[in-house]
Amino acid sequence: MSYDTLTVSKLTGGCGAEVHGLDLARDLSNRQWDELRHVFFDHGVIFFRDQQLTPEQHIAFARRWGTIDVNKFFVPVPGYPEIAEVRKEKEQKTNIGGGWHTDHSYDAEPAMGSILLAREVPEEGGDTLFSNMYLAYDALSDGLKQTLGSLRAIHSSEHVFGAKSVRSNAERPKRNEHLAVGEVSHPVVITHPDSGKKALYVNSGFTLRFEGWTADESRPLLEMLYRHAVRPEFTCRFRWRAGSIAFWDNRCTWHYAANDYHGHDRLMHRITVAGSKLS
Repeated sequence: MSYDTLTVSKLTGGCGAEVHGLDLARDLSNRQWDELRHVFFDHGVIFFRDQQLTPEQHIAFARRWGTIDVNKFFVPVPGYPEIAEVRKEKEQKTNIGGGWHTDHSYDAEPAMGSILLAREVPEEGGDTLFSNMYLAYDALSDGLKQTLGSLRAIHSSEHVFGAKSVRSNAERPKRNEHLAVGEVSHPVVITHPDSGKKALYVNSGFTLRFEGWTADESRPLLEMLYRHAVRPEFTCRFRWRAGSIAFWDNRCTWHYAANDYHGHDRLMHRITVAGSKLS
């Protein structure tokens, strides 16, 4: 698809696009903003290079997209509660986001998108992978689409961020663990509120089971969907540089932060844009 005011190139056939030559610190025209929204909803995740944004400019860019959703489990950047630090220091072995997931599916109104800005990155490693849930849904058989279309799934953050987290990480003290309680239900197949396209909406990070099913009953079908959803033809891999931005749509993509840079520091600033109830 061509655009009048933007230069855009697809990262892969399955997922993602890079927007070239746009300085997000400057005021964009209404036409540029309109086209940028189309690029975002067309591709699910968009990338920018060489963005020298101050925290205030990062926040201003996010607010053009919607209300900021302040993350309750991440440490904020000092003085900027809207910006979460995604940090791994050289002595740490585990990272944040080291498994396929989508952000905030454990909320009743899941986040619309996440805007991640690279502040400090290793020379090698630390890529982020993304997968396209529109394509994952489209590639399912008609029979399975019909079955999934009648199902809802239960999501929760308690097993990840709560006091009894099964992913306990002594390197990274828990924050607000008392808030990681409760479960929410979402359709397994959603109609994206902006694109109108259908997308698969379960993820291995926060989905527990199908509504009305036991965890044991749910596991075989969920695991099949998790394997299916990361087929190579649905994915892309983004190599970071300082000043790079990835902005992904949590309603139609998954992502995975590669943990292959031990002995090196990595610091990212993330702002989450609030979303709405899914149907």
